[in-house]
Amino acid sequence: MNRIFGIILLTFLLLASQPQAFAEKSVEKDPDMEEIKLELPEKHFLGRHKQKTQRTHIEKNKTIKPQNKDEDVDIEEIDDELPENNNELQSPPPVKKETKKTRDVESNVESEFSLFENFDLDKDNDNKIDEDTLIGKLINRDIIRTDIPSYLMAPELTFHPQKGPVSKVQFYGAYNGYISSSWGSGDYDTAYDFAVLQFGALGKIRGTKTDFKILVNPRPSSERNYMQNFFADAYLINSSIPHHKIVVGYSRNQVGKEGGSSSYILPFIMRSQISRNFGSTRALGVRLIGNYDLVDYNFAFNSSDRYFHDWFAGPEFTGWVDFKPLGKTDGRYGKLILGGGLNTGKNHTDYTVGSLYLGYKYKKLWTSFEYGIADGYNGVEVVDKKATGFYGTVGYKIHPRLQLIGRFDQFDPNRDVSGDLRREYTAGINYFIKGQALRLILNYIFCQNEHAEDSHRFLIGTQILL
Repeated sequence: MNRIFGIILLTFLLLASQPQAFAEKSVEKDPDMEEIKLELPEKHFLGRHKQKTQRTHIEKNKTIKPQNKDEDVDIEEIDDELPENNNELQSPPPVKKETKKTRDVESNVESEFSLFENFDLDKDNDNKIDEDTLIGKLINRDIIRTDIPSYLMAPELTFHPQKGPVSKVQFYGAYNGYISSSWGSGDYDTAYDFAVLQFGALGKIRGTKTDFKILVNPRPSSERNYMQNFFADAYLINSSIPHHKIVVGYSRNQVGKEGGSSSYILPFIMRSQISRNFGSTRALGVRLIGNYDLVDYNFAFNSSDRYFHDWFAGPEFTGWVDFKPLGKTDGRYGKLILGGGLNTGKNHTDYTVGSLYLGYKYKKLWTSFEYGIADGYNGVEVVDKKATGFYGTVGYKIHPRLQLIGRFDQFDPNRDVSGDLRREYTAGINYFIKGQALRLILNYIFCQNEHAEDSHRFLIGTQILL
């Protein structure tokens, strides 16, 4: 049985190998046939390629011709179709990348974490953040100036509407918070506080020389109801008069030099004592601001109300003048400012605050001295006591991004009472990562009180302006 099976298998193999042997024998006998078989396919392929190329040129010429005389022609599109600019005629067509098929997510967890599928900061896979991403732009954005507020995302949050009353608008946000550690006579306390948490918009009215500002405080205050604390700034400012600006609305009141300064450019986390008590307020009214090489001035007629407690609590006048003796020297000898101001009005009681200021800046050195005296004052609250105080500040930039600062600050809340002086000695460091837009602050304060025990405070703060 096995022999029969072996004979059948051998016969099958011999029959299967005969066609291949026959083909090989035919090729060896007639070599000219090989040339014919090789030449004919090549000529046939070249002919087909030539016809295809001619059809491609005809189709392209048809696409670049306008359908009628009035139709606009895209010159850039035509230029791209020219042979010298068309890579299809010079290299093989690019291989199309396979696109991922979209599908519906099947769970809330998948929906949440699928957000990171397109969150790619390293598109080139070179372990570097790409410059065209938002994070890359913010990292590479360099801000050195520190004497004015700078906003980290100003280009991305600035818009130019084509229609409507507003021709330009910039949205922004501000955060300033700090950790405070206080101790004295065995008592130790740690707390965290928001100094600033605000959102706002700056804009231009179309076709005019009028700008506007809106700034709100979304964080509630325990001292006021929500709406009383909600609006920080809301005003229009017109620049039609040369060297002047007219401000109408709710804006910061210039009571003292530091008391009328923006919170975003303060050198320390805390304002000086005269600024905390006499100033750092806003009022509703009309203001005239003048700016010349040798003098600046600021005169305002306001309602004496604070934080919208009353519609009209009484009239108020606030004036401030800065003399700049070195204003025409182009900064060769530094910048010197001699200033003074008056804030007077009536809010259930009469009040008057006078201020004097001296400031000098030369290269890396910066100093300021301010004195304030009050016969009643209208700050965060109305106080009918006679108070006085002064402070002196010195700052030095050892690096464009690193500043050392120190301040002596004294305040007498009631000149009619002895033994109640309050002194604060402050030392600090400012590290400007991106100007005022991204700043780290470190302050140490020694508080010396004649009517209470001495204490120490250590503050670590962060400022972010977007």
